[in-house]
Amino acid sequence: MNAQLEELISKISSGCMLAEDVQRIADEAAQAYADPEKFLAANPDINFDDEFPIPLGEWVVAGSLPETVLFMADSYDALFEQVVESFGAEVSFVLKPKQLVKVEPLKALNRIQVQLSSLSPDTKGYVLVNFSEPLDYALQAVLVYTTDLPRVLELAVEIGIYAAPAYESLKAELEAE
Repeated sequence: MNAQLEELISKISSGCMLAEDVQRIADEAAQAYADPEKFLAANPDINFDDEFPIPLGEWVVAGSLPETVLFMADSYDALFEQVVESFGAEVSFVLKPKQLVKVEPLKALNRIQVQLSSLSPDTKGYVLVNFSEPLDYALQAVLVYTTDLPRVLELAVEIGIYAAPAYESLKAELEAE
């Protein structure tokens, strides 16, 4: 499982994390998946509650990702603002977070996805992917290169961490209502 975790974390971090940080998180998460009680005993500072809706290993992965990789917010404008900030001033976005304030969620996600698709032409842009079970915010997502999306989704299934393209997920959810 360690190699799968390392590959998943590496792909969702899109080069934003050092290889040794990716490896450390993968190692810790693999230990937490393998023996949660032993992991918690060895790490008494970990604030994990048995009532969390995710396994300890998944919690270690999500909780260890930096804010430039895992975006959490209660609204799409706030989520997109974090995404924009993660790229830094050298990347200019046509879409501005304030343009999403009064927009319904599906339209907001579509606008975000169109903007992200135009970045990094060699990887066919980025896809905003819902990642893991949000614990503190309504929205929790990562950016994945479009070319890496199939493998990321495959790894997520193999490991047991929820991951799905945000726009397609919300669209399917609204169509099912």
